[in-house]
Amino acid sequence: MEGVGVSATDGRLAQLGRVTAELAAARDFDAVIEIVVSHVADAMNTAVSTLSVLNDDQTLTLVGIRGGRPATEQLWATYPLSAELPACDALRTNQMVIVSGLAEIERRYPALVGQMPEDRSVLCLPLIVGAQPLGVIGLVFRGTWAPGERELDFLRIFADTCAQAVLRVLAVDEAAVRTSQLAFLADASAELASSLDYRSTLANVARLAVPRLADWCGVDTLQDGVLQRLAVAHVDPAKVAWAQQLQDRYPPDPDAESGVAKVVRSGVSELYPEITDEMLVAGARDAEHLQLCRDLNLRSVLIVPLVARDRTLGAITLVRAETPQRYGPADLAAAEDLGRRAGVAIDNAELHSQTRQVARQFQRAVLPDRLDDIEGWDVAIHSNPAARSEVGGDFYDALPLPDGRLVVFIGDVMGHGVEAAAAMAQMRAAVRAYVASDPDPATVVQRLDGLSELFEISRLVTLALLVIDPAVGSLAIVNAGHCPVLVVSEQGVAQYISAPTSPPVGAGHDDRTAVTWPFVGGSTLLLYTDGLIERRGEDIDASLARLAEHASCLAAEGLTDCLVKLVDALQSDGWDDDVTAVAVRFTRSAL
Repeated sequence: MEGVGVSATDGRLAQLGRVTAELAAARDFDAVIEIVVSHVADAMNTAVSTLSVLNDDQTLTLVGIRGGRPATEQLWATYPLSAELPACDALRTNQMVIVSGLAEIERRYPALVGQMPEDRSVLCLPLIVGAQPLGVIGLVFRGTWAPGERELDFLRIFADTCAQAVLRVLAVDEAAVRTSQLAFLADASAELASSLDYRSTLANVARLAVPRLADWCGVDTLQDGVLQRLAVAHVDPAKVAWAQQLQDRYPPDPDAESGVAKVVRSGVSELYPEITDEMLVAGARDAEHLQLCRDLNLRSVLIVPLVARDRTLGAITLVRAETPQRYGPADLAAAEDLGRRAGVAIDNAELHSQTRQVARQFQRAVLPDRLDDIEGWDVAIHSNPAARSEVGGDFYDALPLPDGRLVVFIGDVMGHGVEAAAAMAQMRAAVRAYVASDPDPATVVQRLDGLSELFEISRLVTLALLVIDPAVGSLAIVNAGHCPVLVVSEQGVAQYISAPTSPPVGAGHDDRTAVTWPFVGGSTLLLYTDGLIERRGEDIDASLARLAEHASCLAAEGLTDCLVKLVDALQSDGWDDDVTAVAVRFTRSAL
């Protein structure tokens, strides 16, 4: 090309000027790549044109090529900045590198021997803004190429313009990536906070991560000290099943010196910007395992621990396979943020589960599954804790008095959890103690008010307390903010006891008055908590009417079965609360 005339050079420079203007107007990275590898190739009549960008401080990634053979593209997909190559020399020295002719290529860069099919020349232009290296443009010319000074000056201007364009579009892309990451973290946080079932929420987070953060996402957690795969996600469900089969066939080594097991043991993240074939070979169990790993086409991997309170609870693995971008330090920071949030979600769920278990055990210890047999009485109880809520404060009991009367009560400590369960135990024990001293309902409730004030029990307690005297056919009742008691006759007619409702225990009420109500032998009394009747959006009168309508079944034989039937009839998928009910029937045979 030495003999090219001035007019030809001017023509190339004119075209290069137009390409430079295009670069200044480029809006995204794909446009920059197209301009560099295609338009420059046309302007300069090159055999091959390439654009590589610095992926991290040590690695260059080939992002665009025109004219190269597929084998060449695969060979130089990524290459270290330290390599003895003209592109690396240009970027390391911030100097244009020109290699004229095949003989000089073979002498200066032996690694390129065999890569050129015939006589070629190479030009590499470093892309640097200030002190920030960004990448390098590689141009391969046919034959021996010797540019003039005008051409070199223009190429330097072009390289500077290209570097500015690359920096600009990379900044835009980086901002878009970070915005997407922040949006993902917001969505993931909302998902993690939506439920205490961390297994399902983490599985949903894995699905959210694909393809926003990764082509593959796996979540592993420690279960009783054993690492177990909780979730794996990919846009193609068939690949998810295939990955699960691969894990089942080749389970991870818990003592491995890298990977998920190492991250969980150490609590330190692992970043693999590029997965090389050498890595796959080193980690493969056998030839088949190696081929399966190669088929995954892994490009870049991030593994971060799930941490909370200085404990490592598992790990999240993010993999890019189909996506060409490599993970870098900024991706690692975002993934570690996700790991911390997920770890806190797991920790909170475990603490909640432990607290709930303690409260359940406390509740079971205080409240019997069945009451002792009481001569002359049928007593049935039904206690069904809510499936998703914490332990509530429902309590109940039935106590026979020496004179033949029966004391029966049901209450509900407002709130849930261990504190509610503890307050429930206090109240139940206090009622039993006060009844033994003086069973008058008004006296008992007034003393409970004093107890609540003395010990500063902050939780309000609703209570319905009855003393039934079958000998005279009456009962005395005090209702402290509780649901009305229902009476069902032998004929199945249901009627609510019309007793004034006073404030709950602990609300500071001084005047507690018992109401007397007729009680006919053979009839059934139903005491219950609000979980039996309340429905979202439903008026309380409608709820009470529905209970009265279904309660006729309590007149039948087999009181326990009748109570179960009633509760089942009133259950609704739209409400989840503790349900407690006590049914009491006086048998005529005891008179």
